[in-house]
Amino acid sequence: MAQQFVQTKIKGDKVVLFIKPTCSYCVTAKDVLSKYKFKPGHLECIDISGRTDMDNMQQYFLELTGARTVPRVFIGEDCIGGGSDVMALHQSGKLESMLQSIGALQ
Repeated sequence: MAQQFVQTKIKGDKVVLFIKPTCSYCVTAKDVLSKYKFKPGHLECIDISGRTDMDNMQQYFLELTGARTVPRVFIGEDCIGGGSDVMALHQSGKLESMLQSIGALQ
């Protein structure tokens, strides 16, 4: 069920963050992405902290991305990592072109 939920959410041309609201790296990822002007519906933030399948979901993140920590940030179906990775991509200027490549920006 957790696997199916994740796969359904990361399909298509949007950015999806799987987060826990009290996590400082999750806050960093959200703050960085808030600097960009997304088309409506192209940025989704999913709080996994209250889910009964949270542990299964994090186990699936490990299988899918090599890490079970949050945030897990997907641009389309590609995981770009966590909060530090998003910040580094933003600072290097690469994040904007990645977002443009899936048509997520206005």
